[in-house]
This record gives sequence, structure tokens and C-alpha cells, in this order.
Amino acid sequence: MHFAQYYLDCLSQASYLIGDETTGRAVLVDPRRDTDEYVRDAEAAGLRIELVVETHIHADFLSGHLELARATGATVCFGDAAETGFPIRRLRDGERIQLGGDDGDGVTLTVLATPGHTLESICLVIREHPDDEVPFGVLTGDTLFVGDVGRPDLLSAAGHSPEDMAARLHHSLHTKLLALPDATRVFPAHGAGSACGRSLSTETSSTIGDQRRLNYALQPMSEADFVRLVTAGQPATPGYFAHDAALNRDGHPLLEPGPPTALTLDEALAARDRQGAALLDCRPLTAYTRAHLAGSFHTSLDTRFAEYTGSVVAPGTPIVLLADPGAEQEARLRLARIGYDHVLGHLPDPTAVLERCPALTRHSHRIRHEELVGERGWLSGGALGGGEPGRGEPVDRGAAGRGAGGSWPAGVQLIDVRNPAEYEAGALPGARNIPLAGLRHRIGELDPDRPVVLYCRSGNRSVIAAALLEAHGFEDVCDVVGGYEAVAADAA
Repeated sequence: MHFAQYYLDCLSQASYLIGDETTGRAVLVDPRRDTDEYVRDAEAAGLRIELVVETHIHADFLSGHLELARATGATVCFGDAAETGFPIRRLRDGERIQLGGDDGDGVTLTVLATPGHTLESICLVIREHPDDEVPFGVLTGDTLFVGDVGRPDLLSAAGHSPEDMAARLHHSLHTKLLALPDATRVFPAHGAGSACGRSLSTETSSTIGDQRRLNYALQPMSEADFVRLVTAGQPATPGYFAHDAALNRDGHPLLEPGPPTALTLDEALAARDRQGAALLDCRPLTAYTRAHLAGSFHTSLDTRFAEYTGSVVAPGTPIVLLADPGAEQEARLRLARIGYDHVLGHLPDPTAVLERCPALTRHSHRIRHEELVGERGWLSGGALGGGEPGRGEPVDRGAAGRGAGGSWPAGVQLIDVRNPAEYEAGALPGARNIPLAGLRHRIGELDPDRPVVLYCRSGNRSVIAAALLEAHGFEDVCDVVGGYEAVAADAA
């Protein structure tokens, strides 16, 4: 048997190539949109990719089922409950996909219908021989992760409550996956960092037995307790998820690789002013904060670039890339992986352009954590962590409660852009929680005429959030260097 896992760190996403080396027949599961690597590897192994199987309709990336079908002639397959805008083969619960020969031996995949994360979710049990008592492994999609289970709340807008989906997920886990032998390897579709769950491990595989023992969501509990557990504290949903889910369901234009067009500064500014283009600065955080083009967005290529861009830039927005020389093609490809194809071009060497145009250059306003704690700091004597999270009102010196002894200047809007679970575990006095993933939709809740102070865990998401507010006309914005971790460490 040929088995290969392809793990994409920048999206925490895994895809799989499974083939029978005797017959050369192969299946590709949950492919990303740039498919050349799969095709090359299959050819090198003497395999023909006959089926492209999606474990569910993905929301966090634009899948490559259509691109791979074009490249190989493979048939696209989804679970039986899927409704798509293009022809598919429907896979029924219990169905066997035989990759071996006519004698019935060889690699076999068994379909398990596992609704919960989505209605059409499936898992695939892999056996090297059909009668193997212990399977080689199971591809669990977004139903079961290493250390977590799939979030059940992404379909609530489609008429299915998170509680309903969580109950379905509980049934799928306990009647399908946990019925497999403990030695069965677990291969999920995502790892740590994915917004499809909240406690995913950095490990990209495990076993059913280890997950039965160690996964918090698989411990003995009633269905009602499970539903309460997995519907609470999920990460904020990035704004592009609904867009990608629709494209994966209904169809999308095929990926057309190629470098973006080089633009002059005047052309880039004209694209912003006349076409509403987002000027997206992809340089490292330190380069952006030192000097950036007024009104530009920021998400660095050395972080979760595509996900964060999809949180702060609306789907369908034209984009002009401001990337270090040679990085523009990588930026375009990573945007394409979430369906952000409308890249008008890039500004070559933006750092040099900014040096020549000081009138268009802005510098990020950042507060060091030393300014927030200590004898003279805003939070001197204040409590950090625990207790009731702040409600977002300015905290006056001497006020009662978590901010007692601390003080924010009058009128400051203190915004915590971390996820809800991070905020509940401890927050700065008076902070209001608006996760980065939802900030674009909630800008109207903030007053552009009042100062805004932003912080996250370590200082990365807060810079992205500050750039978003500045691009929407906020003039008095700053963020906390080092984020909550640095402030809490100084206050300890």
C-alpha cells in the first residue's frame, strides 16, 4: 500500500494519497487547490488518481477537487448528504471502495457517515486487505482531531443549531469511530492552529486508543454534557468561511497559477481609490510597524497569512500586494488557497518605495508593556486574570473591581482581539473582547473619535487589528507590544 500525508502548516491542513501498488489505483482525500505535488508523487509511485474524496464541504480553505479532476480525470466524491453544484459520486455509509484487483484483495476504504461537524461529513477506514481485523487507519476529516473534535456551530446559520449538530457529532463519535480497534491510526484533516476546533494538538496523527484516553471530548459523559462542552468557547469564525463553503459546494473557477503583475505606486493608489482595492502589506511585522503605506492592511507571510487576510479583507475585494521582493507569488498562492483570486498586482520593493515617499508613510503607534505595569504604569496595582471579564467601559483611577488601582486615560477603548476562551481565562481590566476574526463586522461598535488600544496574546493579531482600523479611518490607534503575555509576566 502507498500512503502519504501532506500537511500544510500555514493552513494547518492535511490531505492524503492512498493507493494499491499492485493495481496502481489511488484516491486523493481533501486536496488543497494547488495540486501539482499530488500528481507528481502519484506518477512517481506508478499510481493513477481515480477518485477525489472530500470528507465534507470545507469552510476554512478552497479545496482542490475541481483542479484535481481536471488534471487527472478523477471522479469527485462526497458523502451521500452533500448537495453540490457540479456532478459528484455519492458515497453511502458502509460502502467499500476497492483499490485492489478483481480477486477482491488489496487496499480497501470503507465509508463511515459521521454527521456532526457538517451534515455530509464522512470518515474513511483504510485496510491493506479487506479482512484485516485491525485497520491500517482512519481518515477522520473534521469529525475527530488529535486532542479535539470538530466544532458543531458552523452550520447554525443554515437552520441547524449548534446543539443539534453536537448531538449528531456525539452519536457519530461513539457509534462509528470509537467502535474501531484501539490500534487504529487516526489521521485528521487539521492540526493545531485551525479554527475548525479549539484544542487541536500539534501532532498530525494518533490512535483511537490514545484519543479514547486523552481527548477531553471523548471522556465518559452524557450526551447533554458533551453538547454543552463542545458548543462553548469555540474560536471566532473567520469572515471568509461562509464564502469558501459556498465555493466548495457550488463550484469555483479553476486555479490559474502565475506571478502577479508589477504595479507602480500611482497604479496601486488608483486601484485603491477607483476600484476599492485593499493594499495588503505582507512584509514581516517589524517592517510594517516601522513604516507602511497609509491606509494599508497588514498580514505577514510568516504567520497565518491567508486566514488573517480572510478575517480583515472582505471576500471579492480586489487586492494589491505589498510584499518583499520575491515573495509576491507565494502571497498570491496562499490567498488562492482560500479563494481570494482577485489580485490586481503587486508593488515591487515596497520598503524602498516608502523611503522615497515619506508623505504617504505612517508608523505604527505601539505601547510597550512596561508602560502598562509598574509604579507609573496604567495598570499599577490592578489585577490581571481571573474574575469577571471587563465590559469595555473606560476604567477611572480608583474604580472598584478588577481595575482597582489602575487607570486608563479618559475615553480610551481597550479592545482584546483574542478568541473568547483566551479572554475568559484572563484579560486586562476594562477590556472588551472583539476577536480579530469578527472585528471587520463589528467596527461600527467602536467610536473613531476616541482612542483605541488593542492587545492580543503576543502582539501579532493586535497589529493586524490596528491596521484594519486605520484602513477604516481610525486615527488614534495603538497596540500593546508583547500582548497579554508580556503584561501578565510583568505584573506577576
